[in-house]
Amino acid sequence: MTPPHRLHFTASDRPEAEAARDRLIASYGQCGVEDAQVIVALGGDGFMLETLHDTLRLGKPIYGMNRGSVGFLMNDFAEDRLPERIAAAERAVIHPLAMTAIDAKRKQHHALAINEISLLRQTRQTAKLRIAIDGKVRMEELICDGVLVATPAGSTAYNLSAHGPIIPLTGQVLALTPISAFRPRRWRGALLDHSARVTIEVLEPEKRPVSAVADNFEVRDAIEVHAAEQRDVSLVMLFDAGRSLEERVLTEQFSN
Repeated sequence: MTPPHRLHFTASDRPEAEAARDRLIASYGQCGVEDAQVIVALGGDGFMLETLHDTLRLGKPIYGMNRGSVGFLMNDFAEDRLPERIAAAERAVIHPLAMTAIDAKRKQHHALAINEISLLRQTRQTAKLRIAIDGKVRMEELICDGVLVATPAGSTAYNLSAHGPIIPLTGQVLALTPISAFRPRRWRGALLDHSARVTIEVLEPEKRPVSAVADNFEVRDAIEVHAAEQRDVSLVMLFDAGRSLEERVLTEQFSN
């Protein structure tokens, strides 16, 4: 890749991120986001997800540098020779999940999730859920704090904290992971083919209300949620040579 000369810099609201953006603009200029070859995101993982969502329609590659607290999806911050670093970077192409959530008023809500779609109990009452895969009920009743469907890119995020599996980017599977499962006690979740269509029905929704969340988009009082990979949407992230997202996911599996 030829070193890009049209860069658009964007930053989270953290002071160190904003200061870094201003210095980089002074060094490399600021191209409009529509005309940029690469978008450079300065912040943490949350800001990377925000940037991916905000620029999704543009189809631009995003190169992140860590100016936040968590930087699994970000490269190390350095100001020198940035176009050359970007030119040598490795591409990671990911496909988001599409969520259709139906609320108690039968209104449909649509959103995309880069990391995961999660269902979470709203009150002290545990959630009761029925899970179907490709139209066939696989679990009549799961009593839990919630459940999530994670992409490979998101498998090291909330999914890992919920004791779900880490998935290689090329694995072409999704993780279905319970959150604090009460019944059945020993159920630890499932790995699904990436083409699977997941339907989760909320049982006793008046007594046990549940919210549905696609990354940072939340639907309260959900009664039914559908999740499926959106193969016609591709998101591109750039990672420094030797520090690809695939390498990071593999390394995470051997970390303490």
